[in-house]
Amino acid sequence: NYAEGYLERYIENNNAIKEAVTHNGPVTVDTLDPDALEAALEAARTSDIAIIFAGSNRDYETEASDREDMALPFGQEELIEKVLAINPNTVVVLIAGAPFEIEAISKRTKGLVWSWFNGSEGGNALADVLLGTVNPSGKLPWTMPRKLEDSPAHATESFPGDEVVSYEEGLLVGYRWFDTKEVEPLYPFGYGLSYTQFEYSDLKTDKSAYGMDDTVKVTFTIRNTGNRAGKETAQLYVSDPESGVAKAAQELKGYQKVLVEAGDSREVTIELPVRELAYYDVEKKDWIVEAGTYVLRLGASSRDIRQEVVIQVE
Repeated sequence: NYAEGYLERYIENNNAIKEAVTHNGPVTVDTLDPDALEAALEAARTSDIAIIFAGSNRDYETEASDREDMALPFGQEELIEKVLAINPNTVVVLIAGAPFEIEAISKRTKGLVWSWFNGSEGGNALADVLLGTVNPSGKLPWTMPRKLEDSPAHATESFPGDEVVSYEEGLLVGYRWFDTKEVEPLYPFGYGLSYTQFEYSDLKTDKSAYGMDDTVKVTFTIRNTGNRAGKETAQLYVSDPESGVAKAAQELKGYQKVLVEAGDSREVTIELPVRELAYYDVEKKDWIVEAGTYVLRLGASSRDIRQEVVIQVE
C-alpha cells in the first residue's frame, strides 16, 4: 500500500523555493492536505507495518538559504503522529542532510533510520537495510542536538550576527562543544546502531611513555555478541587533563572500521602519532605538543566510551 501523505508546498506557489534567495529561505505550508492525509491513514489501517518517508529534499534544504528552525516541514510531524495513532508498528525513515527536531518521534516509532540524500539506487539500498538483507553500519559524522539552542552558534548567540559573524565557540566546534559543555545531545557524534552488538576489551598501548617523534600503537579487541555479521567503527578520543591552554574535553584522533562475524572477535590496532596531539600556538606561530599525561578513550561514539588508558608524553 502506498500513499503520498503530505505535499511539498510553499507560500505563494510551489516555485517559491526557486525564487527565494533570502537569508531565511522559503516559507513552507505546514498544514496537511485532507485528501492526502486520509489516503495515508487508510494505507496505515490496512498494513501490518507502516513506513513513513519524511525529512527534506534538495529544494528545501539547500545552499544560499538558512532554515529558521529544526522543525520538520510540510506538516510531517502531524502526519507521523496520526499514522502512529492508527498503526503503532511504524518505522520512520528520515531523508535529510542536516538535523531536525525528532526527539518525540524517536521515542514512539518502532524504528528510526537516517537515510541522507542518496543517489538513484538509494531506494534499493534502503530496502536492503529495512529488510535485513544488509546489516547497516553507519555512524553520525555530526551531533544531533535536541533543540537548536543547544548548538554552539546559537548557544553563544553569535549566529546570524550582523555585518560580522564572530565564532564565539572558538575551538569547540560540533561534538567538542557538546562534550566540553556537558550538553546532552539527542544522538552524539559517532553514534549508529546495527542489527548486532559489539563488546570492547583488552585496551592497551605498546608503551606507557612516548617521545615527541614516537607513534602510539593502540590495540584492543572487538567481539560480535550478536547472531549475524556486522561492521563496527571503533573511535579513539584523546583528553589532555594537564594542558596549560584551553582545549576540548576530548578530540577524535583515530578510528577503525572492522567486519566481525557473529560470535567472533577481532584484534584491532589504531596508530596515533604523538605529533597529532599538538595544538597551534598563536604567539609562536607553531604547533606545540605538551609533555605530560594524556587519556586515550575508546568508544562506539563520543558519548559511549568503553575503555580508557593513560600514557605519558616526555
